[in-house]
Amino acid sequence: MKATTVGSHCKFGSLPTTKQPSNTSKNPLLVCVVSCLLALLFVGCAKKTLDTKKIHAITEDLVAATQHVAGPKTEIAIRPETTPGNTKNSGPVRDHIRITLHDPAQRNTLEQALGRAAKEHDLSITALSSSEGSTEFLLTHDSQITHVIQIVVEQITQTEIPKTAIPRTLGPGPKLAIIVDDLGRDLGVAEELLGLPYPLTISVIPNLPDSAKVAEAAYKRGDQVLLHLPMEAGETAQAEPVELRVGMQRGQVENILDENLKSVPHVAGVNNHQGSRATADPQLMDALMASLRQRGLFFIDSRTSVQTVAYDTAEKDGVRAAFRNAQFLDDVETGAAIQKQLQKAENDAIRKGWAITIGHPHPATIEVLRRHLPQLRSKGIQLVYASDVVK
Repeated sequence: MKATTVGSHCKFGSLPTTKQPSNTSKNPLLVCVVSCLLALLFVGCAKKTLDTKKIHAITEDLVAATQHVAGPKTEIAIRPETTPGNTKNSGPVRDHIRITLHDPAQRNTLEQALGRAAKEHDLSITALSSSEGSTEFLLTHDSQITHVIQIVVEQITQTEIPKTAIPRTLGPGPKLAIIVDDLGRDLGVAEELLGLPYPLTISVIPNLPDSAKVAEAAYKRGDQVLLHLPMEAGETAQAEPVELRVGMQRGQVENILDENLKSVPHVAGVNNHQGSRATADPQLMDALMASLRQRGLFFIDSRTSVQTVAYDTAEKDGVRAAFRNAQFLDDVETGAAIQKQLQKAENDAIRKGWAITIGHPHPATIEVLRRHLPQLRSKGIQLVYASDVVK
């Protein structure tokens, strides 16, 4: 028998309310039937709680709906939150989703798309607040809050574009993305790099003294920010204090990624810091890609090992990704060597149609970039962000 909920009580049709005949207890079969019916009715009253796995699966659908409306490069930040009264291991979480739009015209369409996605999962929508620049609402299943969604509209006006940033109009022709790794230790060095008036992709190591400041400065200046995610290297390399290691489960990967993202704001994607052993492990990469897909982040495989399976796993798991397909710029830290590697990267871009190279914030690297990046346009090469070449 199906129960229907009315307020906080259950209504089950015409249940007998009169006292049972005294001979009921003398009939074992009748007692058994009545007990089973009462048990079924009690189960019907109980509300089913969505578990964490189901909530994360719904989040992926909400992210997909967002990207369909606002584009695959929309800035989406996802933060799992423990529900009140629960610890991380004792009950389901709810996902907090922050969506940043730069086109106000997309707002209504996005809200409608999210509403349809929520309805497909039998979720109710409750508005919390709404203003010209922000909307926040809850998704609930019965009385269980499953998602908190915040849509923020940040219009970019001409006065907000940093003076050092140059307009970018992507067109046909070879594209070169330059990623600068290992930032976060020294804000002064980062500011010297960010002073270059060209689009660069800045990859920040988490939990360093200046990690958040560097990411904030790069974002305001107009550069793209990556999380330079520490991963297990080879046996002879020094381990990072916190890193993804072979043998970790999905929950451990989730926790490390969440903690790292807290120290590096405005992240659009992730690339690996070291990781020769980690990126060669299919199980660990599966766990990572599932976490990145849920958060709408892309992945760049730095290819620190020829055994890497990271890019192939990302492609298999539906995560937008690319890989370093040109040599590192500054394995040898001299101006002549760096200039030679940059020219090779340019030739790779011309030959392959696109190239990703990676350098580091060494004085010699910054000086070579300052002198040679102005020549790219005359060679017909477009300097782009890493997200411009991900698939």
